[in-house]
Amino acid sequence: MKQFKFVIKDENGIHARPAGLLVKKAGEFSSSVMIQKGEKSADAKRLFAVMGLAAKKNDELTFTIDGEDEEQALSALQQFCDENL
Repeated sequence: MKQFKFVIKDENGIHARPAGLLVKKAGEFSSSVMIQKGEKSADAKRLFAVMGLAAKKNDELTFTIDGEDEEQALSALQQFCDENL
């Protein structure tokens, strides 16, 4: 199991477009990807779950990745967050 934390820098937080892109990126891997924001958590492969986090600028998210390709997923998701969120 791998984890990383990310603080959202985007002025609009995670709205529909980046949420869709995040779900698509998480779906590229067989590992489970969970996102936690405070008390809420969401499956990163489900759009409405990700949008339900209502993540805004400066919110800290914890990504937990578990599975066969967790190393590749961790690297790809960190890069995605840096470039899109």
